[in-house]
Amino acid sequence: MSGKSANGASAARLEACLARIADPALEGDKVFSQVFAEEARLAAAAADQRAAPLGPLDGRVVSVKNLFDVAGRVTTAGSAVLRGHPAAPRDAAVVARLRGAGAVIVGKTHMTEFAFSGIGINPHDGNPGNPRDRSLIPGGSSSGAVISVLDGMADIGLGSDTGGSLRIPAALCGAVGFKPSSGRVPTDGAFPLSTTLDTVGAIARTVADCAWADEVLSGVPLPAPQPFDRDGLTLTIPRGRLFDMLDAPVARAFERAADTLRAAGFLVRDGSIEAELDLQAELDGVGTFPSVELSARLEAEGLADLAGIDPKIAARIEAGRRVLATDYLRMIRLRAQMVERMDRHLASGEILVLPTVPMLAPAISRLVEDDAEFHRINGLILRNTRVANLFDLPAISLPVGGAPLPVGLMLAGRRLSDRRLLAAAAAIEPLIGDR
Repeated sequence: MSGKSANGASAARLEACLARIADPALEGDKVFSQVFAEEARLAAAAADQRAAPLGPLDGRVVSVKNLFDVAGRVTTAGSAVLRGHPAAPRDAAVVARLRGAGAVIVGKTHMTEFAFSGIGINPHDGNPGNPRDRSLIPGGSSSGAVISVLDGMADIGLGSDTGGSLRIPAALCGAVGFKPSSGRVPTDGAFPLSTTLDTVGAIARTVADCAWADEVLSGVPLPAPQPFDRDGLTLTIPRGRLFDMLDAPVARAFERAADTLRAAGFLVRDGSIEAELDLQAELDGVGTFPSVELSARLEAEGLADLAGIDPKIAARIEAGRRVLATDYLRMIRLRAQMVERMDRHLASGEILVLPTVPMLAPAISRLVEDDAEFHRINGLILRNTRVANLFDLPAISLPVGGAPLPVGLMLAGRRLSDRRLLAAAAAIEPLIGDR
């Protein structure tokens, strides 16, 4: 669906979304932290009354992750320690852009505390379940965003991605999640996990919706539609450590998808980014940007005492406090080298293709009860996706068919090749999915 529809269609769509949010069977209270029913009704009515649509998001229902400021509402970023903070005086830049495009903001969605894990559970706000099986994790940190879309509570979910927070839930639940190159979409008014790595994008059911959302969020108009030219495009599978420890169903689904793309005429070849990943391993040996930068932000907020924060998250924040300033400067230099090295590696325009997440969604109970297992699984879930953040690559996760639970295939392109990547994803999407 694109653009505004006549005959009250936006209002009707909103009411259907609100009914699903209120349906106890869908656990809307674990998906949304705040619902803006009346404000949304006014926006939907205005969309239906316009003589001409403002654009493809006019009248579309959009959920907003609870780390983005919404004027008059408290931004908690999924943390109980921020609930007493003042309400935001104004909308985040991306929320303002969505409103300007006619989007209907339905409410704020739950997330991992401070967006600091790929699991998607939160002891303060409740643990939302995967739409495919409520006993399984949805992935994070944009957990509520993906559930809101797949459970029909919103058309598009606005989220953030620092190490995979859009693509991981998309992969584990069966949606599309797009992470742009750094700097294309403003982060003003978003509670930061990492000022170095944070990006803003969308989760939706289709690549087209993610592309339309990116047009609004980036402020850069999409080019005129045209057939995708696959001539000269190489899809490179980076065999090596990113393919270690794959669940068997994930491995089978990925290889079937690769074979399907070859049969459809795409040039698919094996390759390597192992030398680049050696640089990443060197950086990881010093520290991680989210740990250091979130720790600094919380201290600036007067939250040096980590009491009241999920112990699983607090342990990761505490690790950042042990990184020396000289080591942090070294991290910045190493990351600059990594970005430049990968930019040269992908200069021919090839697109990397790999499993988004190496496993199927595990059980919530398994990770709530065992801290060691939580940290082990979290590291594995983030392993492939965080490559795109550290090397500053646009990346998108697409659903892959043929597995007992959702599996994601990730495409990652050269820095700032976002629109070309989206075009390639749109061409690949119908070939590999089973939606």
